[in-house]
Amino acid sequence: MDQKGYRRGSFQSSTSDEDMLEIAGASLDFSMADDDPPLDREMGGFSSYNGGGMNGTSTMMDFLEEPLPGVGTYEDFNTIDWVREKSRDRDRHREITSRSKESTWALIHSVSDAFSGWLLMLLIGLLAGSLAGLIDISAHWMTDLKEGVCLAGFWFNHEHCCWKSNTTFTDRDKCPEWNSWSQLILGHGEGAFAYVLNYFMYVIWALLFSLLAVLLVKGFAPYACGSGIPEIKTILSGFIIRGYLGKWTLIIKTITLVLAVSSGLSLGKEGPLVHVACCCGNILCHLFTKYRKNEAKRREVLSAAAAAGVSVAFGAPIGGVLFSLEEVSYYFPLKTLWRSFFAALVAAFTLRSINPFGNSRLVLFYVEFHMPWHLLELVPFILLGIFGGLWGAFFIRSNIAWCRRRKTTKLGKYPVLEVFVVTAITAILAFPNEYTRMSTSELISELFNDCGILDSSKLCEYVNDFNSTKGDDLPDRAAGPGVYTAMWQLALALIMKVFITIFTFGMKVPSGLFIPSMAVGAIAGRLLGVAVEQLAFYHHDWAIFSGWCSQGADCITPGLYAMVGAAACLGGVTRMTVSLVVIMFELTGGLEYIVPLMAAAMTSKWVADAIGREGIYDAHIRLNGYPFLEAKEEFSHKTLAMDVMRPRRNDPPLTVITQDSMTVEDVETIINETTYSGYPVVVSRESQRLVGFVLRRDLIISIENARKKQDGIVSTSIIYFTDHSPPLPPSSPSMLKLRSILDLSPFTVTDQTPMEIVVDIFRKLGLRQCLVTHNGKLLGIITKKDILKHIAQLANQDPDSILFN
Repeated sequence: MDQKGYRRGSFQSSTSDEDMLEIAGASLDFSMADDDPPLDREMGGFSSYNGGGMNGTSTMMDFLEEPLPGVGTYEDFNTIDWVREKSRDRDRHREITSRSKESTWALIHSVSDAFSGWLLMLLIGLLAGSLAGLIDISAHWMTDLKEGVCLAGFWFNHEHCCWKSNTTFTDRDKCPEWNSWSQLILGHGEGAFAYVLNYFMYVIWALLFSLLAVLLVKGFAPYACGSGIPEIKTILSGFIIRGYLGKWTLIIKTITLVLAVSSGLSLGKEGPLVHVACCCGNILCHLFTKYRKNEAKRREVLSAAAAAGVSVAFGAPIGGVLFSLEEVSYYFPLKTLWRSFFAALVAAFTLRSINPFGNSRLVLFYVEFHMPWHLLELVPFILLGIFGGLWGAFFIRSNIAWCRRRKTTKLGKYPVLEVFVVTAITAILAFPNEYTRMSTSELISELFNDCGILDSSKLCEYVNDFNSTKGDDLPDRAAGPGVYTAMWQLALALIMKVFITIFTFGMKVPSGLFIPSMAVGAIAGRLLGVAVEQLAFYHHDWAIFSGWCSQGADCITPGLYAMVGAAACLGGVTRMTVSLVVIMFELTGGLEYIVPLMAAAMTSKWVADAIGREGIYDAHIRLNGYPFLEAKEEFSHKTLAMDVMRPRRNDPPLTVITQDSMTVEDVETIINETTYSGYPVVVSRESQRLVGFVLRRDLIISIENARKKQDGIVSTSIIYFTDHSPPLPPSSPSMLKLRSILDLSPFTVTDQTPMEIVVDIFRKLGLRQCLVTHNGKLLGIITKKDILKHIAQLANQDPDSILFN
């Protein structure tokens, strides 16, 4: 009987995390094992087993003192056993500590083992910072390539091309060294034909970049699509998705992220940078044995790598650490906090050394505000928070509905066509409007900007009265025609961004959501900021303005409203709070704006939570059917363990293995006829007294190796899990001792245990399964999948429709 997971004589032990799973246009099948939870198969077991001789007198065969390859590792799309992994690491650490007193070499090994974690963080920070710098420089150049080329060197982007030009400050973007495509092809850049040619070249380049991105993802690394944060949250909770953090995913994601951002699609690079940093962390883990062979330790590294990813995405090391703690990590001990901080620091320092934007800043839209805000401005800030919450809830519902449609209809079978159509629509709509034509990061930078005397942007075309200028600060002024033009262009840009982002996020290209969300909020904030500014200018004698905004004073900073709006919309979509405020604070370098940011972030979260509890990443986790047990949600139902456990009434009895009365053939039959990932071991079928729990994978590997390497092991050989072999007739074949792979302390609860407690145990200990007993006798088993199905049923959802799609 050919079952997945077991074929006699065919087990291959792999030692890399690079296996690719073909998922392009298909859905993932998590039904392979009845226990669900995650990452690399490379984890040496510390098991050995001995076969008893005839008569039970033993020639104990210690031929497997070395770890047996494959034992203690996990199948793809399974959950790691956190308790076993932590116990294994403690044993390893105790052994190293005890040996360190025996010799100098052992002491050096002990010191190097302790230092290896910090060295790994250093390498992750260096690699993540370098890749982020490469992505920033490449994306900036390729974005400008859609509009023209530099004659001094095609590798220069528009800004760098004009650095050495002798043009005046106001004409700094019109230097002779930079030619638009119409200037290059026609010799002039004016007129209708030149405009049409530039329009055509813009669309062609956008289509070329996006098609190249989707073809690379589909052909080489299907896991490189999307933002990656939902999957990383799932992996950090203990689920294994092989290849998701492998080298091919890293290479393709880095290349296609540049292409996708450059194409002008409504997406950002910040979310995918977290995925890129986690790929770096996972690959570098293979250099160190203690991380390569322990899945729990590896997840500590991935938490730190996620912090480094946000650090380079926003130039916010502290915000990155808090993001990892608040948003993605499942297990975050104090040691991981320190190491995350170090990795984020190194990554930010590396990116600063590269200086990708030439402004000594880590991000394009870094800004500094100098004017204080007034208490009454909290009202528009809270209004922006309400807008952010409403838009976040609207976006999540709309995007999930579209992604579900993509999964359940023929649309999902044509990812290339979908990307082509969305890119064409985006490029055609974007070019006529200068605020959608520019990259989203440049747009945010423009919206955050506090207008100065030398600013030539339309947003800064106010009616100037220099007689009232005090120092470097410009007073509130009447808006000129340029500002009004910019307002309606921004209003059109807002409408486009709101709707086109719904269809863009989730396509088969790398796509982050941070930047599009911030752009929507920044546009709304700037519009409101200019409105309040003009209201204060023309009606400074009103009661609400008279106390603090006199005529000729600089009262309102529209750029601050844009920043608060960006934070509100990002919070509404992701439901981040603390980390969001710190990231925005690090972007602006101003402590005095923390209160407006906190007010907007909390308001947006409350409003969005009132409409729907899930953030965008949790919604995508549920849509994809990943076995993620959300730690933030409370279980408030009054069900018992006996209501959830299997077998249920009228079900076949629980499949068990007896401790010393089953043959190799009996156990192989059980393995062939079931797909469970483990089996309880009992004293006998009559007593049902629990002895322990053994994993299917460990059984398969141990039996196959015993057949190959241990003399006398045949199908009729008895398998026993006790310390001493059972008495058998002299003519019996050799027995197989497998006590070393038996978990003698599986977690158990009684049948009357409230499910509230069971769910808490699963969340806090990261269990794969829990056995249910009554008066010491085994009754059934509860797996993480059972709990997720139970929660779905209590929420009036069809469990089979949302799990493991």
